[in-house]
Amino acid sequence: MTSTSANDHQVAVLVLEGAKPLDVGIPAQVFSRRPSMPYEVRVCGARPGMVTGGDGLAYHVAEGLEALERAGTIFVPGYRTPADTSPPGTVLEALRAAHERGARLAAISTGAFALAATGLLDGKRATTHWHYTQALRDRYPRVQVDENVLFVDEGEVLTSAGAASGIDLCLHLVRRDHGVGLSNHVARRLVAAPYRSGGQAQYVPRSVPEPLGDVFAETREWVLGHLAEPLTLETLARNARVSPRTFSRRFLEDTGCTPMQWVLRARVDLARELLERSDLGVEQIAHRVGLGTAANLRLHFQRILGTSPTEYRHTFSA
Repeated sequence: MTSTSANDHQVAVLVLEGAKPLDVGIPAQVFSRRPSMPYEVRVCGARPGMVTGGDGLAYHVAEGLEALERAGTIFVPGYRTPADTSPPGTVLEALRAAHERGARLAAISTGAFALAATGLLDGKRATTHWHYTQALRDRYPRVQVDENVLFVDEGEVLTSAGAASGIDLCLHLVRRDHGVGLSNHVARRLVAAPYRSGGQAQYVPRSVPEPLGDVFAETREWVLGHLAEPLTLETLARNARVSPRTFSRRFLEDTGCTPMQWVLRARVDLARELLERSDLGVEQIAHRVGLGTAANLRLHFQRILGTSPTEYRHTFSA
């Protein structure tokens, strides 16, 4: 067994009720003690003993919150029903105390809800899995939720999206601590991409905002069948039989975005589908979705998804 150096960075993985197995395993695996890794991992809970996890699993943790007192980095893995439950007050106090003494806190997926409950994300950017971004925004309005990134580094408080982006966050921390060489070494061990920027977009199923209300539902449905055509605010308002000003105001109230923002995202969604399911070239797709040129499609793809049409096709096409 490899001995532990006094200089090793202590990493605590805090397992909460309903913890997701993959989210727990990622930091435990990335920072696991080995000759090449100057880290030591401890998996703990609110108290020693059995912790009920998600997906039919349970965890037996040897340590309670005292493990956080020695940790330089504390990971909070995602857990089930984050919008309806909150960690115990003792857990929140322990996280605040650890942050106060200089430990960095990192959340994977819905673990962001636990960090938000401490108040340490107030006024800061944060992210979580795309399925929960609206719930995080609703429950903790002081948090600046960014649903369009893989992870957010706010210095000593970090958050990431779904499980795979937890790997990106861990590699980012290794890179921060010890440079690119060790980070690439760990990535090879994990058979993972050595670097994905935190600013890359989460690949949500649709970029059009959901859910939507009933106002102008027929017009939205009509738009989806006419994306290749020139569409203006006046065109949409005429279809809805209201003035452009009324249409714009009520559309924004119902969907949370302007009519033309919604049209643009619908066009990008159709382009994504064509990239995945057809052999059409980027220029052809740009015409089919009403964006005119390949350059225009690339511009909006990069702005909305943080990647290029070609890279997206390489990732998702059958």
